[in-house]
Amino acid sequence: LGSAAVACAVSSGQGPAPFAQDAIKRLSSRAGTIQNLHSRLEAQSAELRTTATTAFAGDASSLLLKSKSGSSLEAFPKSRLLHAVGRTTLRGGGAREMSAAGAKAKLGDHDFDYDYFVIGGGSGGVRSSRIAAGHGAKVALAESAFGGSKADGGFGGLGGTCVNVGCVPKKLMVYGSHYSHDVHDAKAYGWDMTEPQLNWQRFLENKNNEIARLNGIYERMLGNAGVEIIRGRATLVDGHTVEINGKKVTADKILVGVGGWPMKPDIPGGEHAITSNEAFFLQERPNRVIVVGGGYIAVEFAAIFNGYGSKVTQLYRGPLWLRGFDDDVRNHLVTEYAEAGIDVKMNANIAKIEKVDSGLKATLEDGSVMEADVILFATGRVPRTKDLGCEQAGVELAKNGAIKVDEGFQTSVPSIYAVGDVIDRIQLTPVALAEGHCLADTLFGGKPRKTDYSDVPTAVFSQPPVGTVGLTEEQARDKYGDVHIYKTSFRAMKHTLTGRQEKTLMKLIVHPETDKVLGIHMVGADSGEIIQLAGVAMKAGATKEHFDSTIGVHPTSAEEFVTMRTRWEPPK
Repeated sequence: LGSAAVACAVSSGQGPAPFAQDAIKRLSSRAGTIQNLHSRLEAQSAELRTTATTAFAGDASSLLLKSKSGSSLEAFPKSRLLHAVGRTTLRGGGAREMSAAGAKAKLGDHDFDYDYFVIGGGSGGVRSSRIAAGHGAKVALAESAFGGSKADGGFGGLGGTCVNVGCVPKKLMVYGSHYSHDVHDAKAYGWDMTEPQLNWQRFLENKNNEIARLNGIYERMLGNAGVEIIRGRATLVDGHTVEINGKKVTADKILVGVGGWPMKPDIPGGEHAITSNEAFFLQERPNRVIVVGGGYIAVEFAAIFNGYGSKVTQLYRGPLWLRGFDDDVRNHLVTEYAEAGIDVKMNANIAKIEKVDSGLKATLEDGSVMEADVILFATGRVPRTKDLGCEQAGVELAKNGAIKVDEGFQTSVPSIYAVGDVIDRIQLTPVALAEGHCLADTLFGGKPRKTDYSDVPTAVFSQPPVGTVGLTEEQARDKYGDVHIYKTSFRAMKHTLTGRQEKTLMKLIVHPETDKVLGIHMVGADSGEIIQLAGVAMKAGATKEHFDSTIGVHPTSAEEFVTMRTRWEPPK
């Protein structure tokens, strides 16, 4: 700061101003004080470690701590005290463990190598391992992939699917693809510009650099928390043993957090198609794309490729996509995709794929034929338990390969646990984070708790995006019978000038007797941001009256949620 002040003064042709000189003096004084304090703390830490090392030379399993006055405080387990005095704070938060022997002490009273061994460096595994280490456990985490910044990185790495080939790069592609709309819309607001040119390779390079940066952040977070990272594929041997890189290690408790993997249907020529994994590393933007599927991933990639200028056809084998979402949301998005130029075909599926000179030829089940440069299957994900050793270790699996767990994430083997996509509950990153955190608190923090799966807000980053929390209208009617519906559809203010026909949908589902809001649904710009706070309101038990009595923020689309007064009645 002092140097900056002097530089500013010099750049203006003046000598160091009095205020700058004063700032330098004050900063120098504070720096000296901090250095003295740091030296004293280092000396005290060294003395404490020496004392602890001497004390631990004995055979006592616990030590009787005494205050300065000599009065007894409590008998403290040696392993826990060793952990406490051996923790060295690291810059940026976290800690590394340095026991008298130079390695982190185990928290539990056992002969295993670790208190906690985590298989998989995804969202649930990373969170659970960090929290467990923070509670004092000796933790190791095994991850086989070495980063999603390159196509040969194993389509994974620290951070799991979300960071490497999921949420993060997908959202970056959503941002990038939307610029084509923004350039077009800017003309209505007075901005004249030349037709933009896409540099796909530049985008890929920037995206990959960001993923590599995040991989490094995750590695540092784990290291700072005291988690040992082991590079390699770990498999289960028994309830307390895993094998990794040809070596067997043991743990008091084992967590499986290996996530899921995209699947492709077994059809002739299926090897010519790609999944979302490969979609993140296409070296050229395809001119023609067929997206097969009707879930989150398919809907999102159809809009991504469309925004980047590809001619997109989306096929879904059922009558209406996004199964499990509110029907108004599903139908509204079909209309919006058609308006955006995406050819959406319901009740359509590919029977076979052939490679031809002009690209890929897809023959549909009805006999019709279409061609594309890329065919992307987004037809579901399966738990990644194949060859994991679950059967050998006695871990029971469901028919789809998911690991069966109880409400505390315990498998059929008491010492083995599982969280995240591999248990096939709600396949969302924040859910895996919550599960892993709850488990670590329960096992090592003395704070037993369960994951609450009610009213989980979620977003589909379609274009326009979807935000939803709570019950759909169909679910609410099945559960409560008659319900009150409030909904509206309108063109957002931005598009009154652009001429774009994109419309926003908003919907509230209300209990007829308690007035409690049962579901909130939106399709429109920023719906993901809006639905996060709507989820908080629902968790707090908000009623329709609460919404009605809230003053709106004007002019916004979100204010419609607090101004809808007229109940919608279904046609008779």
